[in-house]
Amino acid sequence: MREISMLLNSMSPYLLLGFGFAGLLHVFVPVFFYRRYLSGNDFRSVLWAALIGVPLPLCSCGVIPTAMSLRREGASKGAVTSFLIATPQTGVDSILATASLMGIPFAVLRPVAALVTALLGGQLVNVATRNDTDDICAAEQCDIKTESLSFWQKCLRALKYGYVDMIQDIGRWLVLGLIIAGLITVFVPDDFFLRYADMPVVGMLVMLLISVPMYVCATGSIPIAAALMLKGLSPGAALVLLMAGPASNMASILVIRKVMGMKTLMLYLLSITIGAMAFGLCVDYLLPQAWFTEHLVVAKACCAGGPAPLNVVCTIVLCVLLAYALVLRFLPNKQNNIMEQRTFNVEGMMCNHCRANVEKALQNLQGVESVEVDLAAKTAIVKGTATDEEIINAIKAIGYEAAKK
Repeated sequence: MREISMLLNSMSPYLLLGFGFAGLLHVFVPVFFYRRYLSGNDFRSVLWAALIGVPLPLCSCGVIPTAMSLRREGASKGAVTSFLIATPQTGVDSILATASLMGIPFAVLRPVAALVTALLGGQLVNVATRNDTDDICAAEQCDIKTESLSFWQKCLRALKYGYVDMIQDIGRWLVLGLIIAGLITVFVPDDFFLRYADMPVVGMLVMLLISVPMYVCATGSIPIAAALMLKGLSPGAALVLLMAGPASNMASILVIRKVMGMKTLMLYLLSITIGAMAFGLCVDYLLPQAWFTEHLVVAKACCAGGPAPLNVVCTIVLCVLLAYALVLRFLPNKQNNIMEQRTFNVEGMMCNHCRANVEKALQNLQGVESVEVDLAAKTAIVKGTATDEEIINAIKAIGYEAAKK
């Protein structure tokens, strides 16, 4: 427990700041900006997708419906692949948290690695699918609804998104990451990874095999990587975990295969593998090791002397927000309208981004009067004249499975 509290005290101020930035980006950057520059089977669309994705605060599961929505609205396969690789690897929140726990070099290298890997993957997909026929609708044919909010309404929405919705989405994975890191610190022998000191490539391959199918968010992977490095894991292998873990998981693998095909999926996984291994090797063989290990030693020594008062306050605030988000996540939705309505089971929703995308897809369906999606129950309650088939097809079109309950 002591190890977990030490990690949380180190990260909490930066996490709170990062969640705030996340809310501001989500509310004040209009959605059409992300869509306008992602059409076209060329390098420009891939570059824009990567540049947009690197700072965007979407978790590893939240990026899936967002990317599928972009695909449906006209983004090329290459741009969507670039977005899928760049976005979950990093974000304003995880960059700040990385700097706090692992140092500035890691914090700088993570977005650079995400950008380069995304460009590689997106361009490979563009080249491989250049002659494929496209069955998506044109972006200009999509009905994009906008809201008119005052500045203060936007600020309130930013606060809600950053400190409620986003903590709901990644809070459990952050807590899980901290618990795993604490268990590693306690139970893994201090010299466990030293046996691979002369074989850093072996450590990287092990991290790659573990990371690709596993779900871990960009922020939740930080304490795990830090704990493993304190046990002797090389900085390069730790970077492989920080890159491959958030960038891929079984959910994204299955959705990409279904929506964009096996060819795109193989290139997506190949790009993540090549990028993670290449940057890991550069860190271990070309850059000074002190850049990546010195901060961990200093952080460990500082923790031994006790946390600063600001860190304690931030930790308390973060714990309260985590508890509040947990309660909200599992509270049952109240149904006020008991008139004619149908309930559908929706499989694949993992976060509030998923819920919002299902709601938006159904609200834009002709004949639908109202929609209420319950994330905890994995259901969508729909009122209107749209047929069951139309509702199910609208949900499946954005990458989820649906059936009448």
